[in-house]
Amino acid sequence: MDVFWSWPPVTRTLVAGSLITSVLAYSGLVPYYPLPFIPSKVLAVPPQLWRLVTSFLLTGQGLGIIFDPYFLYMYGSQLELGSPRFTGHGDFFTYIIFNGLVIILKRFLEPGKIAPALRTHHHSHNSKAGYILGGALFLSPLIMAIMYTFAQDNPERSVTFFVINVPAKYLPYLMLLVTFVMAGPAPTMHQGAGILSSHLYDFLTRIWPTFGGGRNVIFTPRFVKEWFGGGGVRPEAQKRGYGMAQAPAGEARSTGTSWSNQRGPGRRLGGE
Repeated sequence: MDVFWSWPPVTRTLVAGSLITSVLAYSGLVPYYPLPFIPSKVLAVPPQLWRLVTSFLLTGQGLGIIFDPYFLYMYGSQLELGSPRFTGHGDFFTYIIFNGLVIILKRFLEPGKIAPALRTHHHSHNSKAGYILGGALFLSPLIMAIMYTFAQDNPERSVTFFVINVPAKYLPYLMLLVTFVMAGPAPTMHQGAGILSSHLYDFLTRIWPTFGGGRNVIFTPRFVKEWFGGGGVRPEAQKRGYGMAQAPAGEARSTGTSWSNQRGPGRRLGGE
């Protein structure tokens, strides 16, 4: 437990929440069907607002229950502790919320694309797969968003994709390629929403203020800073790059994609 509590708080919460929620849902200990994102249910009276959260906590089925939380830990902890973007208390939490809102908004704008399986009422294994393939679960694009930002921060860092060493900047696109080959275009587009959201975050917080003369409109609210320990820069941060950052964490050991019905069955093999 000491190791778990030593993880950064946002990553720790996401990992624990996704693992616990998925184990309970896929084992049948709690009902599965109130958890995925369905616009008509969120907008119902009364609204089922919990779906806005639980849809980010359900992993892929099978080995996705193990590997999706692992991906969250691998890349989320490195960003939360070592990225020059997240130097203030609560900055990474704001980043997660922003990406989540963009992913949800994109889904709201395309409700007609939800797979027909989402409209069924029989509780079968196939209908669960329909929720995943239909884009009602958002953990996949959220992981992609985190991975894309990691690649932006470490473009030339060598990572292992299957047995090939590649610069980290190619990692998100290789994962999308595997998803396309193994699962088809619809899950690939859904997963790619994470690239859209994280690139929009980068544009609004770095590109536009730095090169366009604009103002950074995304900021961490004061109550969030106080929630995470107060204002200002985290004391362990040090100057680096285009801002402040912690001393970098260890090198990423491996990359790949998870086992689930939404993404291809790639495996994280090898090391740096």
